[in-house]
Amino acid sequence: MQKALDYVRANRERNVNELIEFLRIPSISALPEHKPDIERAAHWLAAEMTRVGLQNANVLPTKGHPVVYADWLEAGPSAPTALIYGHYDVQPVDPLDLWHTPPFEPNIRDGKIYARGATDDKGQVYLLVKAMEAMLAAEGRLPINVKFLIEGEEECGSSNLDEFVLANKTLFFANHVLICDTGFLAPGQPAIAYSVRGIVGAEIHVTGPKTDLHSGGYGGTVRNPTHALAAIIAAMHDEHGYIRIPGFYDSVRPMSEEERAALNSVPYTLEQWQKATGLQTPWGEPDFTLLERTGARPTCEVNGIWGGFQGEGGKTIIPAKAGAKFTMRLVADQDPHAALQQFKDYVLSIAPTNLKVEVLLKDACAPAMTPIEAREIATAARALESVWGKPPVYLRGGGSLPILATFRSALGLPFVCLGFGLPDSGAHAPNEHFDLEQFHLGTETVIRYLHYLIG
Repeated sequence: MQKALDYVRANRERNVNELIEFLRIPSISALPEHKPDIERAAHWLAAEMTRVGLQNANVLPTKGHPVVYADWLEAGPSAPTALIYGHYDVQPVDPLDLWHTPPFEPNIRDGKIYARGATDDKGQVYLLVKAMEAMLAAEGRLPINVKFLIEGEEECGSSNLDEFVLANKTLFFANHVLICDTGFLAPGQPAIAYSVRGIVGAEIHVTGPKTDLHSGGYGGTVRNPTHALAAIIAAMHDEHGYIRIPGFYDSVRPMSEEERAALNSVPYTLEQWQKATGLQTPWGEPDFTLLERTGARPTCEVNGIWGGFQGEGGKTIIPAKAGAKFTMRLVADQDPHAALQQFKDYVLSIAPTNLKVEVLLKDACAPAMTPIEAREIATAARALESVWGKPPVYLRGGGSLPILATFRSALGLPFVCLGFGLPDSGAHAPNEHFDLEQFHLGTETVIRYLHYLIG
């Protein structure tokens, strides 16, 4: 192991220069005009995997953007196999005018590399590749078997990955999944997310009169669709922040006292929350702490709302239509399809009868959790502490990684989130960046993790 660590330290500058090449490719999965860039990024990554000594590197088609696969299976049948997951696609860059340097012209300032995808997730995928290179170059082998599954649609919902994985179960047989798409709690404070929330989406469309109407001529006789929509939205929560949808909490797995104690030992303060949000007073379920609300409890949020006149000045109308977009984050044991049906039933039960109210159900993914006492979690903690000199905290992640539920349910694989992004890295925002010390030490952590798994 020491030879591999020395190799990483001796090649820091080269590793960064190669990462810059990867970041230059504008692999934006949500925009059709970037499909050629998606293909280019996939083939670039597969070629890198081959160059560093991984085997069977290939770009595999799906019904959407391709998957990059590679493996190294010479550690023997008795050695464990890690399925390493990540994504090479990135978010759109808007608003472009807020970037200090062009998003696909990587720029290094103050020890950080600025580019779209620097942290989420190209920088973290590439440190995994560099870890493999270091071990193969310095030791001639890997301590365990590995398989890579790097997708190109994570930033637009991974809508084709489930089907692809289920159709190729044998190819992805492993003992656990390793993911580098998460981050630290704070600089110098490693964290392990042992749970991620599921997510479901829906829209409410409210239609009233056949056209926009003059508010002077018809006000007081026509029910306003925007008023009706506002009433529906207001009915989603009580005054304390509890979700009013009947049955929504029924299947939520309660936290044990031990888990609550571990979660609330995380050094996350009200002041940190205030700094991050710009607000003074938190809102939400008063029986749960901030960390519990942001990872261990489900949510129902309005993501967008429309209706009526939006331009400068005034326009005295009763709008014909109004609408809103919702997402709900789900926690362990909640079924996404049941949650969507509960949402729809509730909306229709409180909807006014003199307007047309439609509920459109969108994509869904289930929550996923690895037991906090799992061996892989303990091994990841050992690797993090050996590099940073501080034990990690354990978190329930507030976000969602759609494929994790499939790995858990269809393949029976526990997962380990061993991520190195920092909270202020700007993922999905202008001026996204990756601290280069996190990149280098993250590479060393992965090397230690794979070695520690064997003893």
